[in-house]
Amino acid sequence: MYKPITGSIASSANRVFVCAAAAFLATAFAPPSARAETLVLAMTSLESAAPSARQTREQDAAVTTDAAAEVPSALHRQVVSYSTAEAAGTIVIDTPNTYLYYVLGGGRAIRYGIGVGRDGFTWSGIKTIERKTEWPDWLPPSDMLKRQPYLPRFMAGGPGNPLGARAMYLSGSVYRIHGTNNPSSIGKHVSSGCIRMLNADVIDLYERARIGTKVVVLPALERAAAFQESMR
Repeated sequence: MYKPITGSIASSANRVFVCAAAAFLATAFAPPSARAETLVLAMTSLESAAPSARQTREQDAAVTTDAAAEVPSALHRQVVSYSTAEAAGTIVIDTPNTYLYYVLGGGRAIRYGIGVGRDGFTWSGIKTIERKTEWPDWLPPSDMLKRQPYLPRFMAGGPGNPLGARAMYLSGSVYRIHGTNNPSSIGKHVSSGCIRMLNADVIDLYERARIGTKVVVLPALERAAAFQESMR
């Protein structure tokens, strides 16, 4: 059964389905002499409705230069030594120190600077990535709208969208790992629980992480204590 597609390419993708269905019906019942013309017109409609990969690449190129100069060098993406029992391919989020680790194995990981939940909005647990979207639309959750009723009820995906270039949705929650149009928020405790990344970084992580990737969000106090212990 066809299910409408959501996200930044939703309208285009749904138009593609409608055009394809229309083309099938039109050619099934049209006289043979009219079928060729109908198919040509239908294919033209499909081409115009299809999402533009070039447009996505152009948007990506525009935002991947947004960033690094606005954050301290310690928050830049880099490969670091990282000891963990988690398997390669796991994402570990270090909330108090505003780092996200993508475990490579062999005692190494890619470390990204992130923005995390402000006081009262931190959380911990084990999730998986259940959905991924390029240039996601933003629909603020109802709890957020209660706190901030001035927010829009819907914002289409694009460079001005606060979710940035990519979003990875975490299972059983309203939380996401996503990009940002506010690079200065990286390294800070500012969100309502979502994990923010520079757009260049979230694009990089998006290509590495798969649906079903394990995401470990470490308890803030426990991780802070472990970090302090490691510095002695």
